[in-house]
Amino acid sequence: MIERLIVAALKLLPASFFNLCYGLKPVVIDGQTLDSKARFLADLDRKSAAPVTLENVPETRERLARTVRLLAGKRPRLHVVEDLILKTSAGEIPARLYRPSKAAGLPLLVYYHGGGYIRGSVATHDGLCARLAAYGGFGVLSVDYRLAPEHRFPAAVEDACAAFLWAAEHAADYGFDPARIGVGGDSSGGCLAAAAAQQTKRAGGPSPMLQLLLYPTLDAHLSAPSHTTFADGFFLTRSRMEGYRDLYLNSPRERDDVRASPALATDLEGLPPALIITAGFDPLRDEAESYGKALNAAGVRVGMVRFPAMVHGFMSLTGVFPDAEKALAQAGDALSHLFNKSDAEG
Repeated sequence: MIERLIVAALKLLPASFFNLCYGLKPVVIDGQTLDSKARFLADLDRKSAAPVTLENVPETRERLARTVRLLAGKRPRLHVVEDLILKTSAGEIPARLYRPSKAAGLPLLVYYHGGGYIRGSVATHDGLCARLAAYGGFGVLSVDYRLAPEHRFPAAVEDACAAFLWAAEHAADYGFDPARIGVGGDSSGGCLAAAAAQQTKRAGGPSPMLQLLLYPTLDAHLSAPSHTTFADGFFLTRSRMEGYRDLYLNSPRERDDVRASPALATDLEGLPPALIITAGFDPLRDEAESYGKALNAAGVRVGMVRFPAMVHGFMSLTGVFPDAEKALAQAGDALSHLFNKSDAEG
């Protein structure tokens, strides 16, 4: 009963009400003012979240699923939403395919969900992927890659690359354009998208036309300044990030592997154009924006957008944050423009 009341309040009450809850004393850091609903949600999370440990993996998975069920908006209607099993070199990978219209030859975005490599699924990111497809007018293939700790690094990266190669081979079988396939993901899924873009380029085979990185984690060392600035109290915490990382990687040495830390790669030339969206109050903010600058310096076309009042994961919570809907609309529109440029250039 209390949970339902809190959800109703978050969805229905204006931000001004939550401002009053905090005595009109906003949180201002780096010239940014934290959204009052985001602050309320972060406070609730801090009081109730369990530590990320091996024993708590089932609980943290259910917690994410429940949060999204309660706070995500209703999924938009699409022409087709279809569950698939991808038969790949990495084994059979479950996936969900979103088609916004019956038009043939649409572009396709291969999408990797977030969740710290240990949680999340096509179900938790159903609304996000459907919105990208609806706003952008392209297909989305959401990939249910293997999760840690049952399947540690590099299983998720192997699945990410294998799923992209499956899409490159089979896109035409499902009515999509095999010459216009991109990769995308949020948080840990953003890392997988960046790694897939790098790995496929190094392999010399098919490679993505573009990459969408939504508040991605890109450096397993967690050394960017924002990891200190926003270490606690802003939904995603440093201790939680360390817990995810340590359940994903087999040893500290793997933090230096560019498949786990794409930001450490030095061979960035020739990577596909990137759209990077960050949140102002997110420990991952600085490493994502630094990677965008590094891509740009290597001659890669990059668009970067920061939502300064938001916290990590906000784009999954469209039932609460108007900025989530706005960000997904911007992402869909930007990717549509990139997909529809023959050479993906300006």
